[in-house]
Amino acid sequence: MRTLYIECNMGAAGDMLMAALSELLDAPTEFIDRMNDLGLPGVRFARSAAEKCGVKGTHIDVTVDGEEEISLDVDGHEHEHEYHHGHEHDHDHDHDHDHGHDHDHGHEHDHEHDHEHDHDHEHHHGHHHHATLAEVRRIIDGLPVSDRVKADAGAVYGRIAQAESEVHGRPVDQIHFHEVGALDAVADVVGVCALMEQLNVEQVVVSPVHVGSGQVRCAHGVLPVPAPATARLLEGVPIYGGAIRGELCTPTGAALLTHFADRFGAMPPMAVERIGYGMGMKDFEWANCVRVMLGETEDTGGAVSELSCNLDDMTAEEIGFAMQALREAGALEVYALPAQMKKDRPGTLLCCLCPPEREREFAELMLKHTATLGVRCQTLRRYTLRREAVTLSTPYGPVRGKRSRGFGVERIKPEFDDLAAIARREGIALRDIRWETGEEEQP
Repeated sequence: MRTLYIECNMGAAGDMLMAALSELLDAPTEFIDRMNDLGLPGVRFARSAAEKCGVKGTHIDVTVDGEEEISLDVDGHEHEHEYHHGHEHDHDHDHDHDHGHDHDHGHEHDHEHDHEHDHDHEHHHGHHHHATLAEVRRIIDGLPVSDRVKADAGAVYGRIAQAESEVHGRPVDQIHFHEVGALDAVADVVGVCALMEQLNVEQVVVSPVHVGSGQVRCAHGVLPVPAPATARLLEGVPIYGGAIRGELCTPTGAALLTHFADRFGAMPPMAVERIGYGMGMKDFEWANCVRVMLGETEDTGGAVSELSCNLDDMTAEEIGFAMQALREAGALEVYALPAQMKKDRPGTLLCCLCPPEREREFAELMLKHTATLGVRCQTLRRYTLRREAVTLSTPYGPVRGKRSRGFGVERIKPEFDDLAAIARREGIALRDIRWETGEEEQP
């Protein structure tokens, strides 16, 4: 089984995850070019070599209008900068992160929550607009990325907003993301989601997460690390502290890990093919990095859970909404079939495939989003081909594709969106491009 293992011995942040995953690609520079073509206002990605404790890796800088912005996640609450992992802040509102960050900045601004910021920074932000979750999702939906990336990025932001909602006791639609931090945070989230789509692994395993230690200072007192929203995001996840004082796992990092992880635990037995290191900025006695490993794990039987229910009192739109909710939660497959119900009423058979360990989670989603009174579950065995992302050379330029192989079978399928874009641009038939890529043979 194609497996990605993410090692979080020094926590996790969005930029570090993105840098580590980029090292697993054949052409990481092309990934950076695609990110710079997203059209996020003033946002630029830059990839550079970095070294921690003698280990070489990658650092990715995301700048907004030429500056690395302070990461202000929600309601102007200032978490440690995603790009300077491990630093200190002194602020007198919700979070003061003890992270050894050496920016000197001074700006004070008031907003609807009457928080005062008193930082020593070399640039000033003044007053900023606060974006709701709906507005952030509109930004994501307007980007030139696939529906899968949009869904994943939107779900990650939904996790952050839900955590903040529970921490502050306010409805999710009243949670506001600070505009300054929103653009570089969107860049991190979308970048990681795009990389996960390109790697297209079958299983993601994440190590226990090192969250750091110490306290964060807020207007109402001193709070422990991890900060409240991060702690909420990591509920049910194995975490630990240690000798390093400071906040090692950011809210964005926590949301990305919990969204993509199939499980948390020790590294499984695997034949490692590629290793990537995503570096933070600060130096510690321990290498300040996220390490990722891509390889094959033993097939434990190819078990999959199939959940199904019969529906005869829901509209097509409602069934479509339920199917989308299951896909966004990470279902392996979701489909619907026509069915004949009691009293010969036409109906729909809704089916969902998921990992066996997540069977209860998806059963609860089906009960929540459909009108059914019960969900049937059974465990099936399956045979799957290994999949990997590739880039195909064509007369019309590079085309993304997927290579599948195993059980004596090997084939390559170009990405339909890329073929369709070429067909529209060149004014030629889609089948002609398929011939050029070798997907179809000319008659």
